[in-house]
Amino acid sequence: MRKVFQEELKSVHDDLVEIARLVATALDKAIESFQSADVDLAQEVIAEDARIDFRQSALDERAIDILALQGPVASDLRTLVGSLRMSASLERMGDLARHVAQLARLRFPESAVPESLTKTFARMAELDRSIIADVAELLETHDLSLVAKIQGANAEIDDLHAGVFRAIADSSWTGSPALAVDAALASRYFERFADHGVSVSRKVSYLVTGEWDGDMTSN
Repeated sequence: MRKVFQEELKSVHDDLVEIARLVATALDKAIESFQSADVDLAQEVIAEDARIDFRQSALDERAIDILALQGPVASDLRTLVGSLRMSASLERMGDLARHVAQLARLRFPESAVPESLTKTFARMAELDRSIIADVAELLETHDLSLVAKIQGANAEIDDLHAGVFRAIADSSWTGSPALAVDAALASRYFERFADHGVSVSRKVSYLVTGEWDGDMTSN
């Protein structure tokens, strides 16, 4: 019976890793559509988000069934509850990738990226790609050295996000009001994507060490 239980736990773990990889793929496509005004790719991201939602729902149902039927001990209970929380964060990261793609679709055939902020958004995209790749690896390996790397990337994104708002609020801004809104929304999507990555990394750290370094209710 215990062997079956451990196999079920491993299945939940493997599903988390797979969802993270699906999110990474969605983000790659969303960024490409955002940067190149590729409406077909944007539509692909939007359509495929349902796959991430389905995988998250299936994982949650499996975890709840295990909780109800297996009566897990404290450490296993922590793993299952943590998995439910992490799957929600990963699903939200998928939603944010979809939002970026929707912004690209909305502005097609024009670009949603203000020319003056091209480098800023390119760096934000690079950092978010790094974060989700590290999150997927962290979920798979529990290598806690990745936690600090994820948090460092998030801190840089926070600075870039603040810079975007300073740029569009500055008197030297020459873009249209619509472009300013696009920039503000896109920056927020990239910033929140990183925040959810940090949230997942903290939960993995908690599962491994039993010590929490942040507010369990945040993100």
